[in-house]
Amino acid sequence: MGDTGDLGDRYVRFVGTAPGRFLTRRLGLPQPVPLRGALDGPVLRLDQGDKAEDGVTYAGIVLDATGLASAGALSQVHAALHPVIRSVAPCGRVVVLGAEPDHADHHQAAAQQALEGFVRSLGKEIGRGRTIQLLRMAKGTGPSDSASTLRFLLSPRSAYVSGQVIRILPAWPATADGPRTALVTGAGRGIGEAVATALARDGAHVVCLDVPQAADALAEVARRIGGTPLALDITAEDAGERIAAALPGGGLDVLVHNAGITRDRRLANMPADRFDSVIEVNLGSVLRTTDALLSSGALRDGGRIVATASISGIAGNAGQTNYAASKAGIIGFVRALAPSLAGRGITVNAVAPGFIETRMTAAVPFVIREAGRRMNSLGQGGRPVDVAETVAWFADPASGGVTGQVVRVCGQSLLGA
Repeated sequence: MGDTGDLGDRYVRFVGTAPGRFLTRRLGLPQPVPLRGALDGPVLRLDQGDKAEDGVTYAGIVLDATGLASAGALSQVHAALHPVIRSVAPCGRVVVLGAEPDHADHHQAAAQQALEGFVRSLGKEIGRGRTIQLLRMAKGTGPSDSASTLRFLLSPRSAYVSGQVIRILPAWPATADGPRTALVTGAGRGIGEAVATALARDGAHVVCLDVPQAADALAEVARRIGGTPLALDITAEDAGERIAAALPGGGLDVLVHNAGITRDRRLANMPADRFDSVIEVNLGSVLRTTDALLSSGALRDGGRIVATASISGIAGNAGQTNYAASKAGIIGFVRALAPSLAGRGITVNAVAPGFIETRMTAAVPFVIREAGRRMNSLGQGGRPVDVAETVAWFADPASGGVTGQVVRVCGQSLLGA
């Protein structure tokens, strides 16, 4: 899953050779490392009182900073990580646990907000494929609420996620084990195919949806993962009703909005039909389909909704007023819908991919493509599997403590927040 073949990054492969390492060091060029594979070494749980051992290389470090309540207390973060940060293995993980800023206590709020600057800066300097995240633990949360998130962040599955701030809430109890049904739109290829594959691996029966023009590719994806193909134009007014009618058993546990298009052009040169079509596919269909599945009761309590945003929706991009507007709209959709569904245990989240190695990005002009690959802390593009694994984490029945979140899968891109 996620193999891009010739779409991969030749520069990363070159840097992995002895001549490549020698030449790039001499020229002062970026030296990205391959990101995926087993993590080497134990996890040092400073949040549980573990003590570092001399000469040990750690796959990850977890630091509890939830008790910081003053500027002076920030020295404790330095004191904890300074002696061990060089002991993190290549492609290792650092996770800092923080508390919600308390706006009734400006000293505590300042100290906890300071952790964001610390974490994002460390992510940009730690190098060698290592990643770092901040988990904000809301009041009333316990270890079980963050367990699935820590499993994800301390595993190879989170290889292209770095510099993120993730809020953990008290979780709705996980649904009982058993077969789950998932729907993935745009599943005929690329990121959608990778998402469908990941969810099937995790035990879901996946309904794979794509446009009728992609029916052959869609049928092959569904056959390979044991899913159900559904060739359907997601912009159809009755798409939600037709989806509900096609669901095995009539119910849905995971709804993944992945289908999307681009029609790039500067606003002065963009006709209305190019603008409107992107808004309709990327945002309008998401709102309409979600509303239909919720109102019909097809989406079960304890379900998961995951939508695809983009760093373009966060930072903007020249020539993409339509696309960036649609993806920013997805962020608004997630943040507004999540609280209203919390009482049913339904979580609503979004992934915001950066530069992902797909056939679409392979067609981007060379200079722009290389800039997209290198302008992040990991110095390379991501793969469809990176987005898929993040969706799979959101979709996990144990991820009930994560909702209303927009997590960037961008290697900590320099663009945006």
